[in-house]
Amino acid sequence: MKKLTFFVYHKEYHEFLQQMQELGVVHVQTSAEGTVLVGSELADKMEHNKHLRALIAQLSALSKAPRGGYDGAPEVVIERIDAINNAIKPTLQEAQRAQADVEALKPWGDFDRRSVAALAEVGYSFHYCKCAKKQFDVDALADYSYAVASDNGKEVYFVVVTPLGEVAPAVGQELTLPECSLSEAVARVAALQEKSRQLDAELAELADTTLPALRCLEKEWSTSIAFDKVVLDTTRVAEDKLMVLEGWIPEEKEAPVEEWLSKQGAYYEIRKPNKDDVVPVLFKNNAFTKMYEVLTRMYGMPNYTDFDPTPIVAPFFSLFFAFCMGDAGYGLVLILLGFFLKKKLGKSMAGMMNLVMTLGVFTTVLGAIFGTFFGISLLGTNLPQGLKDLIFAGQVEVMGATYDKLMILSLAIGVIHISIAMTVKAINVTLFNGFKEAISAWGWWLVVVGGVIVGTLTLLSIIPSDVSQWVYLVVAGVGAVGIYLLNNLGRNVFVNIGAGIWDTYNMASGLMGDILSYIRLFALGLAGGMLGQTFNDLALMVVEGQEGVGAVIGWIGFGLIIVFGHTLNIAMSCLSAFVHPLRLTFVEYFKNAGYEGKGVEYKPFSIEKVEE
Repeated sequence: MKKLTFFVYHKEYHEFLQQMQELGVVHVQTSAEGTVLVGSELADKMEHNKHLRALIAQLSALSKAPRGGYDGAPEVVIERIDAINNAIKPTLQEAQRAQADVEALKPWGDFDRRSVAALAEVGYSFHYCKCAKKQFDVDALADYSYAVASDNGKEVYFVVVTPLGEVAPAVGQELTLPECSLSEAVARVAALQEKSRQLDAELAELADTTLPALRCLEKEWSTSIAFDKVVLDTTRVAEDKLMVLEGWIPEEKEAPVEEWLSKQGAYYEIRKPNKDDVVPVLFKNNAFTKMYEVLTRMYGMPNYTDFDPTPIVAPFFSLFFAFCMGDAGYGLVLILLGFFLKKKLGKSMAGMMNLVMTLGVFTTVLGAIFGTFFGISLLGTNLPQGLKDLIFAGQVEVMGATYDKLMILSLAIGVIHISIAMTVKAINVTLFNGFKEAISAWGWWLVVVGGVIVGTLTLLSIIPSDVSQWVYLVVAGVGAVGIYLLNNLGRNVFVNIGAGIWDTYNMASGLMGDILSYIRLFALGLAGGMLGQTFNDLALMVVEGQEGVGAVIGWIGFGLIIVFGHTLNIAMSCLSAFVHPLRLTFVEYFKNAGYEGKGVEYKPFSIEKVEE
């Protein structure tokens, strides 16, 4: 990135900004002065645009293939959509109240409440009561005129007629019925439901016909808001006659920007960033790693003085995900699901579905290596022995004890992952802060990563065990000098020793826990595999020993258990396979790599365009 500073005469500034927005490559650096005041014109414009985005999201959910064709002004559409939204909720609430009236009147049948009201004029009143059937006492009503309206087996609904002013008998609970009749309540429910359907239909029609226009309007408003924000962030000097603005441009854009600025008659300066500058970051990843940028953004953008972690996140997250799923059949399901949803949802979700399919490919390959297909162990099938020999499963002996191969593999992956993190940290500090600042990081690299390398060479019998001990002592000794004596060349040696001891405590208490965290890869894969196998066993138990009609019913049950069971297992496995690899990346890797994620993403000042 290059920093761009320019000075423009105030009368030419708006035209200058419009051309810069059309150029669309300058990331404008905001200032403390650029605060949007509540109640200001810009604040109102931002609030209206926020409301418009909410309406677009609502209409997008209603229409998957907007066709356009609406001739009216978009502002009129917004008013109509707001009116519909304001009418829908009260209509539904009123329909619910009317339906409650219907339910209250059903036990009494359809009768004319006006005829009942007329009885009060001749001195009688009706009492509508209900009582649990077990407690309905006919003898207690012997002295009253009553009639049973309905009996549902649990409750009895009855009417008691008494002289006006006389209370009802103490049998059951007296009810207050709606003033309308049952037929009137039913008709009101139907009318309100029809009104609700008409509102929904009108909203769906507006979604199909107005979405393109509303999206264009939203982009226009966003462009205008961006323009106003830049004006607000502009520093004014020389009695407001001169406008000063700072921004950033990618190095490859420097030549065209200089060519454009030379035609504007404005003073400008382009320079490399200083150490204290907050420099925006522009991702530059290939097609594979680009899919995983969303994971990096979830944690935070890298600083300009950081390496982009995405190229490391991409292969390891895919490996972790596949390890947790651990089933080739489930991987094939993810590939098919991603392909189907990509066709169904269109370009807006194409990137996410490509990621789903990629994770499916990793899961299929690793599941085949682990020898599991929809919960079935491939070692127990009729596969050729040559293929079975390629399956990585079973037990392995390590230092006199027997362990599961996949558990050892998960720990080995953890050691490699953390070793890469420590290597990235040491190189990053060296490149951006100088070797003096990186002595401590390289010291720990020698102690930890050097120890891993020496241990690996010893296990592979490349270095004899009696020689490897001396090699590691030399490597660790050199690392200890950097950790305890040279960790900060500007401090007293005794302060450095104390800081080194504190770092040692933190490293010793944290590093082993970090490595053991990777056992979750083995545990989750094992749990998913066992659950899949359990569903298979349950399905086979249903059909075992069945004949005739029982066999047909059994095979139907077999299919239901297989489909439901594996669908449930895939859903739970996907959730675990996303969350836990994300934790291993965000906690174990980023912590040991020194990654903070406090950077700013490069967002050029440009004209918003509607995506095709």
